[in-house]
Amino acid sequence: MNDLETRQLRYFVAVAEELHFGRAAERLGMAQPPLSRAIRTLERQLGVALLERTTRQVTLTPAGEVLLRDARTALDAIGAAGRRARHAGEPAPRLRLALKPDVDGGLLPRILDAYDGEAAALPVELVLGRFGEQAQAVRDGRADAALLLTPFDDRGLDVEPLAAEPFLLAVAAADPLAARSSLRLADLAGRSLPDGSPADQGVAPGPYGYDRDDALAQRTGHSSRDLPQIFRLVELGSVVCFFPASLTLRYPRPEIAYRPVEGQAPAVLAVAWPKDSRAASVAAFVRAAATVSAAAQLRTAAT
Repeated sequence: MNDLETRQLRYFVAVAEELHFGRAAERLGMAQPPLSRAIRTLERQLGVALLERTTRQVTLTPAGEVLLRDARTALDAIGAAGRRARHAGEPAPRLRLALKPDVDGGLLPRILDAYDGEAAALPVELVLGRFGEQAQAVRDGRADAALLLTPFDDRGLDVEPLAAEPFLLAVAAADPLAARSSLRLADLAGRSLPDGSPADQGVAPGPYGYDRDDALAQRTGHSSRDLPQIFRLVELGSVVCFFPASLTLRYPRPEIAYRPVEGQAPAVLAVAWPKDSRAASVAAFVRAAATVSAAAQLRTAAT
């Protein structure tokens, strides 16, 4: 069998993710017939069927599922190799830290101060992104480390949990639920999170119910990743939403009540970095983050 080419993997991943040759071809900026031929050539090269094709749908075979997982990892590694090489060759090295604004458990300023005191510290460049993008930024080389909430796809990453805090439910102040000091998940029956999922199922796997962005856009014209818009929708009673407690302290709003919900798992902040990283600057950042979070938990326990 000949070695697989990057182009073949990109073509296959596009088809496997779209499960539609037309959409995959559009995504790749090419015509559909050569894409179909390329996938058939790949299947012949591997000697296995990767896709089941009918007139109505395209689905992955077990072999296709395996290749999709490994192809994503391979493409990430190839992209990361180039980005990290360019980064290493820069005249002024930096530590690139991926995070979503306000999702740091309130610890980021203290972590950066502690990191600055490390001998191996580098200037920090923040790589800001939407929820769910941080792990991928580390995998593909756009970032050297990330602060993010679990759970997330940790393929190729080392992870250190830092701190846990409760999720609070954001609900309109005029909502009858706001009159109660605490709630249970069952009390949220009939309410929706911003992505359209039932609120009584809790927030897993994403902390705000941001997992199906298109659903909210279709219903409201707004992206569920736009925090001011989410606050406005909560104020209007259109949705309820879960936020880490530290974030609610930053955004007190008279039209919104924040209430604890029994049975909801906590928000866990973690630091992640490439599994094969040997960079002293990354190790120093992880050490600083762990030290600061441990001290913060001790202070919380003492109060």
